[in-house]
Amino acid sequence: MNLQHWLGRANDAIQEWADTFGPYERHPSLLVEDDRFAAAFEEFTGRLKDNYPFFHPHYAGQMLKPPHPAAVVGYLTTMLINPNNHALDGGPATARMEREAVARLATMFGYDTHLGHLTTSGTIANLEALFVARELHPGRGVAYSADAHYTHGRMCHVLGVKGHPIPTDDRGRISLDALEDVLRTGEVGTVVLTAGTTGLGAVDPIHDALAIRDRYGVRLHIDAAYGGFFTLLAGADGPEGLPPEPWRAIARCDSIVVDPHKHGLQPYGCGAVLFRDPEVGRFYLHDSPYTYFTSSELHLGEISLECSRAGASAAALWLTFQLLPPTPDGLGRVLGAGRRAALRWSELISASDALELYQEPELDIVGCFPVVEPGTLTAVDAASARVLADGMADPDPVFLSTLRADREAFTARHPKIDADADGARILRSVLMKPESEHYVERLHDRVERLTRSL
Repeated sequence: MNLQHWLGRANDAIQEWADTFGPYERHPSLLVEDDRFAAAFEEFTGRLKDNYPFFHPHYAGQMLKPPHPAAVVGYLTTMLINPNNHALDGGPATARMEREAVARLATMFGYDTHLGHLTTSGTIANLEALFVARELHPGRGVAYSADAHYTHGRMCHVLGVKGHPIPTDDRGRISLDALEDVLRTGEVGTVVLTAGTTGLGAVDPIHDALAIRDRYGVRLHIDAAYGGFFTLLAGADGPEGLPPEPWRAIARCDSIVVDPHKHGLQPYGCGAVLFRDPEVGRFYLHDSPYTYFTSSELHLGEISLECSRAGASAAALWLTFQLLPPTPDGLGRVLGAGRRAALRWSELISASDALELYQEPELDIVGCFPVVEPGTLTAVDAASARVLADGMADPDPVFLSTLRADREAFTARHPKIDADADGARILRSVLMKPESEHYVERLHDRVERLTRSL
């Protein structure tokens, strides 16, 4: 789609709508002359060049990529109106779009009933899920994997509940044996399971945890902020297909968080939280005497902790879902390309004498490290840092990121490495752009040559 064309159409459409309300005179305090704006705009666009090329397939670093053009058009078109989805009178059209988009997310995860809404981030979405968990199990803590996102420890502190980090196995998944040891104390009311850790993309054994949930009477909350859309590849044919068991088990868990601003092709910030039991809405109950007055329907602000939220986020997601729905044949095709790229790169690394695979990728995140002499954690750490820096500085650049693996995690996977330090950085690449599928051989060649040049 031609972005420039549709942005022009967007401006025309909103102006036509605005004209139906009659002319009015803009206040002179808001007027800015073109030459003044031109000077500011030149400095502004110049500053924006101080960014990494997140759009290009040779950027394979962090979880960053531009939104889909449909999301850009949806967001900017709606931003010209600037609705607020807190209350129906602040955004009647976009509130309906939000409900429809969230319902599609609930269907994607297999929920037959749900209460949910969009948020400005996965952090806030997880905060809301843990807030409800605290209300349902007052005085009891929250358990989460030691490799889970740091937001859970932070939000436990915010909510005044005790967090219980649980050790992981040699694939970065929560240890269910260690979890049971903690649950036997009776101090935990909620267990957070991660469907795609942000470090390595590890998926906790959600299906195996269901029996533990029933045995100890705890809630299961799924942090699928990064990996949630990969449920579209569960049981799929082809190399990108994922084992269906953990993904299908999500439908039986109590709450879910997913970030459309990651694999949902949306701009920041667009997170979402869903609860299987709509009755948890009672914990949000409050009144605002100047807000909820245009409708007897439930306002989105009455089921969320956040107040003002951009209706443009809901509009962008809704419009994107009309074109690329959260189905295997829609967004599933986009995720499948990144997944195949990760598998292909892992094959190339396994065949290399310059690089070693840290662990097999479960989603679209690849971790590896340079093969160096001496084979120590200190040497691996220094080599990884050098490849990262040299890659960005090269005339033909490649952009990676690093992940620090502690001594125990590293040696559990690679016992031949001399553990002479408390950990080491490895090279980490997120292949979330579908274009990576066609670029991965070149990425591998660049990283391999950088490694050989050390």
